[in-house]
Formats: sequence, structure tokens, C-alpha cells
Amino acid sequence: MADALISSFDAVLSDLDGVVYAGPHAIPGAVESLQRLDTVGVGLGYVTNNASRTPAQVAAHLRELGAPAEDHQVVSSSQAAGELLASMLPAGSHVLITGSAALAHEIELVGLKPVHSAAESPVAVVQGFNPEIGWKDLAEASYVIAGGAMWFATNTDMSIPQARGMAPGNGTLVAAVAAATGKAPLVAGKPEAPLFHAAAKRLESRRPLVVGDRLDTDILGGNRAGFSTAAVLTGVDTLETILAARTDERPDYVLADLGDLYAPYPEVVGDDGTFRCGAASAVADGDTVMVIGSEDDLDAWRAACAAWWTAHPESPVARGPQLDWRTH
Repeated sequence: MADALISSFDAVLSDLDGVVYAGPHAIPGAVESLQRLDTVGVGLGYVTNNASRTPAQVAAHLRELGAPAEDHQVVSSSQAAGELLASMLPAGSHVLITGSAALAHEIELVGLKPVHSAAESPVAVVQGFNPEIGWKDLAEASYVIAGGAMWFATNTDMSIPQARGMAPGNGTLVAAVAAATGKAPLVAGKPEAPLFHAAAKRLESRRPLVVGDRLDTDILGGNRAGFSTAAVLTGVDTLETILAARTDERPDYVLADLGDLYAPYPEVVGDDGTFRCGAASAVADGDTVMVIGSEDDLDAWRAACAAWWTAHPESPVARGPQLDWRTH
């Protein structure tokens, strides 16, 4: 029997929302899969764009769910934002916090002074997700940014998975300020590579696997960092959007969930334009991919991805094929 996929790596760098949990609840099977990593000698780090909580709070939540998590295993976009601001501003600079107390804490840790009003003469604004943010907060940020202050965002995720479905993410709030000011922020977290490099360095990992549910943050960021990437189907992106992914956002592996880390990953073999994976096969012809297999079979989608991506190796925009499903 072939080796499990995870045997090729020395660490997993896992996203949280949409991979480990949705809202307050763990995704079925996720905790057990994370617990198994230690038994196979694979390290674990969490890389999150959610800047509403401190890494210690995130780790405590993970432990409540039963997942293995020490504080140092969590690397957040608020930490990345703090490091980015500290590299560009003099110590003691006033920074307007449009976000959570956790974000303010990270800014304070790097020697900058968090403030909450334009009256305190901030030279920069840092914006991170906080479900308590209101119109007045966004307006205050807009006034300061329009006045010439530097603008940073922890991340620009447009949505965030919750137990009841998809909710607006930090990117929607950043977009509101951008619309008001005509300006764009510097982004600290995913999909930028430093967040992933920092996580791998903490684990002393040479062969990490980045696992995420979002092509535009997790997969793009992992690819930019030069790491292997795996997309799971428990959050934002779907088989259809993965198939249509632009080149920079294409994952190396497509998994149903974290449990697939412990299964052998089927080889996709190409022969004269026909790509086979398991019992399925796919052929690209113009804007169509003919797939012999079942829509319920993940191998069929893996074959379709190989066929379409080989036919369109350089795709700067997301564009998917028409699918022609056949049984034989």
C-alpha cells in the first residue's frame, strides 16, 4: 500500500476558520486528524488571518475543542501587522486601531502606541477584523487615512466561515474604507509569504504542507512562500472554484478534509492528453473537459484539474471549463 500523503512532510501549517472550525464548533474529524500528527512525528503550526483574538486566546480555544495547541504554535496576521508597522515607523508612534483589543496588544508589544481617535494624532491606521466594529470606527479610520496617515490591514479576506454560513470578513470592512478614501492599504497577513515563513521557522520545518480552505489567502500564500499546498473542501472554496483557479492559486493537493492527510494521495498520470486518477480520467478540448467518472468521486475532479491546468498553464484570472460528465 502507498504511503500516506502526510509522510512526505515534516510539518502542517494549518489555517483555522474553515479547516479546523467554523464559528465556535470544530469541523467533524478535524481535531482527531490534528491529534494524529504527533503520532507520526509531524509538527503542527496554525497560521491565521483572524486578528480579533490574541494567539494565546486562539490556542486556548483550540485546546477547548480538544486540538493540540501551545501558544507559540499560533501565528496571526495581527503579529505580522505589528512587525510590519515596527519596521516602517519610529518607536512610540501613535497608531489608530480599527480592530480588536488583541490587535492593539500586538501593536503595543512592538513598541508603538495604540490610539483610538484622530485627536491623538496617529501617523498610521491598522485595520483588523473585529465583530464589534461599527460605522463610527470606519469613519474615524477614513478621516485619518484621508489626512495622509499610512494605512495597514491585517488581511483582506472578504468572507469568514461561521456556524450559520458565510459572513463578511475584514476585507469587506477594508473595502468600505477604501471606497471612502480612494486609497489602498499595505497588507500584513495572508496571502503574503512572511507569515508562512515565520510559522515554518518556529517549527524548524524544512518540508511543511500548507493546508487551507481559501485559494486567495491560504493557497496563494503557501505557493508564494515556496511550500507545498493542499486545499480542503470544508470551508470557502469548492471543487468548481479550485478547478477554475488562476495559476498562482492552484493547490498541489485537493483533499476532502484533514482526514485525507492520512490516506495515500492517488497519482495523476498524463498520457497523450488523457489524465487518469484512480478509476477516473479527463481530457481537455478547447473550453470543455470531458470527464469519465462520477461527480461524487474526488479522483475525477483531480483528473479534471490536471487536464485543465495542463491545457492552461498560465491563467492570470480564474476561468473554468464546461464539464462533460460521462460514465464510460
